[in-house]
Amino acid sequence: MMRSTAVMLTFCLLTQAQLAPKAPGQPQGGQAAPTRQAAAPAAPFTLSPTEQSEMDQLLLAWEKQSVGTKQLEAKFRRWHFDLLAAPAGVHATWAEGMVKYSAPDKGLFQVSQLKFFSGIVDGKPTYKSHEGQFGEHWVCNGQELLEFDHARKECRIQQLPPDLQGKEILESPLPFVFNLNAEKIKQRYWIRRIDAPAGVYVLEAHPKRQADRAQYRFVRIVINDQSFLPQALILYGPNFDPVNSPGYDHYEFTDVERNSIRQGLANWGRVFIAQRPPADWKVIRETYRPIEPGPQVAQPNGEKTLR
Repeated sequence: MMRSTAVMLTFCLLTQAQLAPKAPGQPQGGQAAPTRQAAAPAAPFTLSPTEQSEMDQLLLAWEKQSVGTKQLEAKFRRWHFDLLAAPAGVHATWAEGMVKYSAPDKGLFQVSQLKFFSGIVDGKPTYKSHEGQFGEHWVCNGQELLEFDHARKECRIQQLPPDLQGKEILESPLPFVFNLNAEKIKQRYWIRRIDAPAGVYVLEAHPKRQADRAQYRFVRIVINDQSFLPQALILYGPNFDPVNSPGYDHYEFTDVERNSIRQGLANWGRVFIAQRPPADWKVIRETYRPIEPGPQVAQPNGEKTLR
């Protein structure tokens, strides 16, 4: 299944030069293996000067709304579509869970229920839980990144170097849910507004960096046009093709709260700090090592930005 939240908190959703678990096959606790740099991608679309100006204004308005976010929490449902696991138009898995964020560097992403497609009964798809299979669960407490593997009863704990502690949780596949920085978003994504019903904005973002493109081809985020709080997010797989490989994750968010008085700062701190593996679990400790930024990617206007 695709990593959302790399699922690192669909949210403290951090990846690569961010605070995410190492990708499969990457050496642990040592130097990263040499890799060939992929060719710089072409821009998937070009905005007119008017469209770019409108996009800039929208991002700045969103940034103004989100800059005061100290805490954010939401429940979510996720539908995963995969032709190898379910018929076309039928989701292969269904999940629900929660996401929490505390500025600038704490987050939690946890799937509490996960069900799998089990066949068609009376013309309708049915779903069942599978014994021993669990959804994602990870926590960033500001000093460590903890990834819980409930099936194996293992917890991978990556110690964050001092120079990375206290940094914003922005470097992720889904940075839009936290304190949005308009300039950083434009450096990292080609982004445009697409048609949407009244009351919401729908933005489509295509990653410029190879590390991001390896996880998803593009993402669509639906936000309220007044509060700019997230309502839905669709993450399309790296090989997405609407006909041959229509794999994607569709998130819908409910009970979204920003700076909730009910939670309180003290309680929020305990949510993240208290998350530790049970005594009988295997604990794997590592030091987090960020991946160096890739080469520059050319922009349609001739400017360059780091991948």
